[in-house]
Amino acid sequence: MGGQLMTTTRIMTVAQACCSCSHDIVYEMKPLSGDDSEKLFNKRVFAQESGCPRELEQVSRAILKKCGGVPLALITIGSLLASDQRVKPKDQWLALLKSIGRGLTEDPSLDEMQRILSFSYYNLPSHLKTCLLYLSVFPEDYEINKDRLIWRWIAEGFVQSSEEDTSLYELGERYFNELINRNLIQPIYYDNAQYMAIACRVHDMVLDLICSLSSEENFVTILHGTEGSTTSSQSKVRRLSFHNSMPELTTPEVDTTSMSQVRSVTLLRTVVDLIQSLPSFLFLRVLNLEGCNLGKSSLKIHIVDVENLFHLRYLGLKDTGLKDLPMEIGKLWYLETLDLRGNNLVVPSSIVLLGRLICLRVDNDMRMPVGMDNLVCLEELAEVHVDGSEVFEKELSRLIKLRVLGLRLHGSNERACKSLVESLGYLLKLQILLIKNQDCTRFVGCWDSWVPPPRLWALQFRRCTSRVPRWINCTSLLLLRFLYIVVDEVRGEDIEIIGKLPALLSLLLKTTECQHTCVEMPIIGAGAFPYLIDCNFKKFVTVPSMFPRGALPMLESLDFWAPASRIASGELDVAMAHLPSLQKVSVTFLPEENADLWLEEARVALKHAADANPNRPSISC
Repeated sequence: MGGQLMTTTRIMTVAQACCSCSHDIVYEMKPLSGDDSEKLFNKRVFAQESGCPRELEQVSRAILKKCGGVPLALITIGSLLASDQRVKPKDQWLALLKSIGRGLTEDPSLDEMQRILSFSYYNLPSHLKTCLLYLSVFPEDYEINKDRLIWRWIAEGFVQSSEEDTSLYELGERYFNELINRNLIQPIYYDNAQYMAIACRVHDMVLDLICSLSSEENFVTILHGTEGSTTSSQSKVRRLSFHNSMPELTTPEVDTTSMSQVRSVTLLRTVVDLIQSLPSFLFLRVLNLEGCNLGKSSLKIHIVDVENLFHLRYLGLKDTGLKDLPMEIGKLWYLETLDLRGNNLVVPSSIVLLGRLICLRVDNDMRMPVGMDNLVCLEELAEVHVDGSEVFEKELSRLIKLRVLGLRLHGSNERACKSLVESLGYLLKLQILLIKNQDCTRFVGCWDSWVPPPRLWALQFRRCTSRVPRWINCTSLLLLRFLYIVVDEVRGEDIEIIGKLPALLSLLLKTTECQHTCVEMPIIGAGAFPYLIDCNFKKFVTVPSMFPRGALPMLESLDFWAPASRIASGELDVAMAHLPSLQKVSVTFLPEENADLWLEEARVALKHAADANPNRPSISC
């Protein structure tokens, strides 16, 4: 079978250069039709395709004409007119129409598109302008992790609140979501699930705009690692981002005078000369070296002098190959975020001196030193190696601001387990909790007394109990959206109880060993799993027909396990036509003797069941 390669570009000469033979085609994208333009515009402004009030129809048609059928222009202008969740009055529509100028119908140039995009920028409140401009530190098509971006905004001072109890991360997350709502950044979702953005990209035309504005305002200086890419001493560098494509490069000529007051350094590859100069950047607040290879002897960062970086708020050392951190790191009094993941190193005891630390990310094999209860500002701590010594378990109770906590339990004993459960009872602000028991030991009754915190919305609870704990119910977990739980045995009543969780969007329920007997389901109500979108039942027998019509009304993705022989013989009913939103089904066949004899018939039965659903969901097995 042959294949086809598609290249997209805004430059005709590039498109023509990509054509290697006479059969290659350059396809010029045509503007949207009038009807399609109106539907897209109305959907953005009024949340529906046909909803324009009569008094706005004339000005709406004029704006549509000026957008010239360009989707980005339609969405951008539409976002301006509906950015605060209500339609703006007619006089503001007329003012916007007047400011657009000739529009893209008469002038389809990129300059006019940039002018239209600039309206969105200048319509932003000041704090969002700053956050958007900061995205120019990342190169084109770069996947920007949401969490790390928000922590960097905080370190730069872009996210501030006068209210003492307000979490800066949560405020920064609101900024992130507002930029998505205004269509200035493109969300990237977890496993394509359209309900949880974990990262974003910036459209290349938006990036062009913010890079231009950043340069004009001397907000960000970008070096590309190419000949002639230099900084100028005429202006002080405030934020430096190095975009080079080679694994290891020395810096281009960098005027050290212009660098003396740099506040932020982002390296996407190892840049030897600049790394050696870092300790002299005395005003540095953000240092991101993620992915830079600092493990080689010739490239080791001069981190012994790290105490000179007195103003540092953010230090990103993920996947740098570092083998150790000096004790001097404890002198970074203002450090708020420290990311050490992806390195084989020992966490120095001086880390407990970082009293302003808000976010600490480590690998699961990194043990925490004694004195962690000094870090009372911590909001995020993951994933910590807990070895059953009871010291950390007891210290944990003082970290009452924790919002995110990830623990890996090793060598647990019953006394340490009880101490951990008791400490968790003090963490009332927890929203995300991940606990993974690396051992096979279960302590009966240890977890029965725990009362989940009221704001918990994500829980991963692996191999901690033999059964689904009793506190997983609709009374204790009103806000729970994500549940990932691994137990020794699943019973029908467990699924019934989980089905009553009112906010659950994603479920993974798994047994430690394969369970070949079919789960005996009690009578499940037609309203079970009202908002569940993604459902995974692993290592035990379940089929979609276990759920009555009316249950799982929002389910889009279903993953279940079953023996091929029982599907092929018809013993298990795999009907799924009653699931109205189903789009994707994945089936894993449980291991059994002579399984190969049944595989083809089982696949045919599953395909037939999927085809009977009006959505004709895709199926893999």
